[in-house]
Order: sequence, then C-alpha cells, then structure tokens
Amino acid sequence: MKRISTFIMVLACTFASAQTIDDVLRYSTENLQGTARFQAMGGAFGALGGDLSALNINPAGSAVFNFSEIGFTLSNYHRNNDALFGNTISNTTSNSLDFNQAGGVFVFNSSTDSPWKKIALAFNYDLVQNYDNEFIARGNTSVGIDNYFLNFAQGEPLGPLRTQEGEFIEDAYLDIGASLGYSAQQAFLGFQAGIIEPVEDDDANTSYFSNAQYGNVNQRYLQNTSGYNSKFTFNFATQYEDNLYIGASLNFHNVLYDKVTYLDEDGYDTDSPIQFASFDNLLHTEGYGFSFSLGAIAKVNQAIRLGGSYQSPTWYALTDDTSQRINSNLAVSDIDFINFGIVNLYDEYRIKTPGKYTGSLALVFGKEGLISLDYSYQDMSKAELRPTGDPNFASENDFIGSTLGAVNSFRLGGEYRIEQVSLRAGYRYEESPYANSDFIGDLNGFSAGIGYNFGASRLDLAYSRTEQDTNSYFFDGGIDSAALVNRRNTNIALGYTLKF
Repeated sequence: MKRISTFIMVLACTFASAQTIDDVLRYSTENLQGTARFQAMGGAFGALGGDLSALNINPAGSAVFNFSEIGFTLSNYHRNNDALFGNTISNTTSNSLDFNQAGGVFVFNSSTDSPWKKIALAFNYDLVQNYDNEFIARGNTSVGIDNYFLNFAQGEPLGPLRTQEGEFIEDAYLDIGASLGYSAQQAFLGFQAGIIEPVEDDDANTSYFSNAQYGNVNQRYLQNTSGYNSKFTFNFATQYEDNLYIGASLNFHNVLYDKVTYLDEDGYDTDSPIQFASFDNLLHTEGYGFSFSLGAIAKVNQAIRLGGSYQSPTWYALTDDTSQRINSNLAVSDIDFINFGIVNLYDEYRIKTPGKYTGSLALVFGKEGLISLDYSYQDMSKAELRPTGDPNFASENDFIGSTLGAVNSFRLGGEYRIEQVSLRAGYRYEESPYANSDFIGDLNGFSAGIGYNFGASRLDLAYSRTEQDTNSYFFDGGIDSAALVNRRNTNIALGYTLKF
C-alpha cells in the first residue's frame, strides 16, 4: 500500500518546541531596521519625527513632515555567529537581502486661521524582525541525546510505544501525540529508534534504560531559522499651533517563522549497542497581531524638543505545526516514514507582549545638525501566553513572571549637515530581558551613515552593527544542552525618498 503524508489535528499534545518563554521573547522583541536614516542614527527619533520609521517610536512624528513624501529601503543582513560548545568554537556566516521598509505620508496644511496648522496621514511597512539566521555547534559532551528520550520516557507505559499489528509507524506516532501528549510521543521515537529500552518487556513497564554507552560523545548541531515579523502602520497626526504635535497609529503585525534543527551524534564506546544517532526537528509558526500607539512632541524652543509615547501591548494569534525525524543503527526498518512530511498541527494560541513607554529629548542646531536621545522601558515579566486559564500556560506564565525583568533601552543619534550632505552616527543599548543576563546578554549597537539631498528627493546609505551573547538551547525541554553564541549582525541599508 502506498504511504502518504498524514496530517492530524493534535488536541491533547503539549509540546516543548513552542508555546514557551522563547516564543514570548521572540515576538516581544522589536529589532526595527527602518529607513537608512533611521538606522544610521540608531533609531533615536522619538522627539524628532519627520521620518517614516520614526512612527514606530512616536506616532506624532508624521506631523513634523512639511511635505508629502514616499520612500523605501533595501537592506543587506549579514549574520556572523561564533558558537562555543564543549571546548570548540564554530563560526557560521549568512547573508540575506530584503526590502525592509516602504511607506508614505500625506500632509494637508490648514487654509484657515485655525490653531490646528496641519494634519498628516501616513502608512508604513517595516520589518520588525528578520529571522534569517544560522549557527553550527560542534563539540564533545557528557550529555547524549539518550538523556532527552529517557527524561520523557520514564513513567510512560510501554504498551502504547509499540506499533500495533498492521499499523503504520507514522500513524502510531501521530496518534500517540494526539491522544497521549508530547512526552509519550518523544518516548515512542526513542524506543522505535532503539536509543532507549524498557527495563521489563511488559506493556505495563514504565522504566527505561539507555542503549548508548559512553563517557563523552561527539555532537554536531545545526539550527537554521527563517521568516519575519512585519508591521504595517496606519497613522494620523496633527500640529497644534507652532509647538505641539500629537499622533496615533494602528499597527497590524504579520508573523512567519520556521526553525529547523539537525543533531548528529557519535563517538560512543566501542561496545555500545548504539554507534550513531540523528534527531531533527522542524517548527513552523504563522499568525497575526494588533497594537496601537499614542505620542506627542513638543518644541520647548527653537533648539529643544521633547517627546513621549506609549506603545500598547501587541496581541498575537499564532498557530504552530511540528515535524520530526530520527535514526540510529538500531532503529526499526521503517523509521524513515516518520519525516518532515508527517505534521503535528496544534490549536491556535495567543501571546500578549508588554507595553512600552518612551521618553525622548532632541537638540536641534538650526540647519547645521542635531543630537537625539531616546529612553524606553518595557517590563517583560508582564508578557503572557493565553488563554491564561490553560494549566500549561499558567505554569509557563508564572515562570515568565519570575524569570524575565524590566528592559531599559537607550538610543543616541546625531546628524551633521554640510550643504546637501548629511553625516550621521548612532549608538544603541538594550538590557537583557532576563533578570539573570547569563541566558541572554545585553545588546550593544553602533551605526553610521551618509545622505545626499537632491532637493525633491534624498538618497541615504547606512551601516549598523549589533552584538549580543545568547545561550541557545538545543531543545526547549528534556535536556539542557546549549551553545553560547556570540551574535554579530551587520546591516547595510540603502534608502530613497521623494517629496511631492
């Protein structure tokens, strides 16, 4: 009989590769790229406005425009990762190219003596996060993949882990996930791959031992992620008298995320029944979200501007599906029928990210240049997986509340103009979202850029670099194997704007 890929809605399976603190962090963190001018100045635009990507910091910024304008930005993303695992450092680099920003603003000046001088309507698309990334970790460890399966298998009855007469192995895999949950499904994989064995050959057995014998094993782990988190903004702002700008935005988010991991293991003792093992996982997430923002900019005098804004929580609705495959020298003959074409589907879940507050100060030196500083505060411990009544989410939310903390962010930028040429530079600092920064370190970034004003149009070029250390865990449950990854992201952006 011909076998086909089988799809099943998993109703009872709580799985470890999604719906955890990692998802909350992934979708709560905005690494806005923005226009080339925005990138070159470190994103410090909260009291300035007059830039399409500045609407993400302060929605009052569209009323600062004196003319209607459209613009777009193309960015090249270069990732450089050094992964330390065991005593070995492995380097991985990757590149991707994207149109990361496009938008326009329409300015309508008042034709009366009203104190409301003008209104501005704007729309803008920005890439909040580009998930294209990859790292490889190679090294020697005393924690083999057998520990992953043993942790899930202990306490699981042996009977359901056997395939029934006439039952395809892939159907058994899906059925166990749907009826018994993720732990039993992982135990099934370990048992069918020959990595773990029951202490007693009895369907009621709930104890297992490893077929892998070693003091240390060699592991090679590759993680590849792709996708994006984008934001489409509808904005309205107005200018009151000469010194006050007020604005609001509605933001519509779109998420597409894929993570695939490959683990190969060997180096066992010569008399070990297991001599090699491989275990691969695929996670696919897609969904949408909504948020809003409010803000104001005040001109204290000709030189000083103050800004304040509130970014609401973002309410995401997301769906996940997962696939796995496994092999070893003791695996059953039909183990390859469990592959990335066999998909576990999961019910929709929701994430509420915390709101953010931003205060800004800018010094404007006439037409010669400016300096701008933004400070943002976001309490990551307030993030939630929903529905909160779900007992699995309730326990994870307790963990989020006790593990994450407040994030303070600073962005500093400057611009110096020499006739039609603008020289720019910026600095960005963002604290770790963890109360203990051993998990994820603080982020530091530097940027620089140049722009040329043709009068009715402008061309901008920017270079930006960020660096951050992260503990990247191989699995979200089962074992704590992790690589310490130093992530260095370098972007080169080219932007064009046209006034009309």
